[in-house]
Amino acid sequence: MSIHNIPATKVSADDDISIRQVSPNIILDWLHAGVTDIHLGGWASLFYGIILSATGVIIHSVFADNYWLLAGVTTGFFLLGPFLAMGLYDLSKRLESGEPPSLRPTLTAWLPNLLNITLFTGLLILVFLGWTRLSMSIFAHYFHHALPTFVDVVINVFTFKQPTFLFVYFSAGAVFAAFIFSISVIAMPLMLDRNTSAWTAAVTSLRTCAHNPVTMTLWAFCIVVLVGFGLATNFLGLILTMPVVGHASWHVYRDLIAIKN
Repeated sequence: MSIHNIPATKVSADDDISIRQVSPNIILDWLHAGVTDIHLGGWASLFYGIILSATGVIIHSVFADNYWLLAGVTTGFFLLGPFLAMGLYDLSKRLESGEPPSLRPTLTAWLPNLLNITLFTGLLILVFLGWTRLSMSIFAHYFHHALPTFVDVVINVFTFKQPTFLFVYFSAGAVFAAFIFSISVIAMPLMLDRNTSAWTAAVTSLRTCAHNPVTMTLWAFCIVVLVGFGLATNFLGLILTMPVVGHASWHVYRDLIAIKN
């Protein structure tokens, strides 16, 4: 695998950051590294998967009778994933440094860069709320302002009774997901590792995706597949798939970003 260093445009007084170009086959290395970190991290790693799985079950239980809202809240919840995986990034960082796995320090990993991580998380929450509202509006519009049941939605999906609804809903969701992915895939690990500003982290993440469009698109697809598997197994699969994504994301950052101290 050939890796090239590309000097990044300096957007602030933060560290001199370089962005690497990598080939798509490195994705297998990222996934392998994520699985390895779960093995090394043990219960400290699985804790985050269990919490995310339990949260998914709670969301489903609360909104089970309002599928029009459940769909938006469930998918929107994963837009907060970059922050929710902060402890997994920190655990991978500690394992990389040779430290023994421990849950407690990862729970407060965001404190050293509290202001910037809070600002960035606030943006994620705004996008989450925006998507949830838009999701409700799309359902209301295409179901003639009635609140559809789960059966109504399933029938429409599998019989293509409303292909326009499917196209609009999934296209809108893809735009929101692509935006969050592009600004955060590198940002959260970078803010955790180097205490950079939220602006620098977001811009660096965008530039990284721009320099590696094929690789990052395929990596985003992998995340969708892993999250989708978790949802398809009534959230139980998230116990394993979310730690894989979180740990692997740390290695994505380490392979794509070079910082001169």
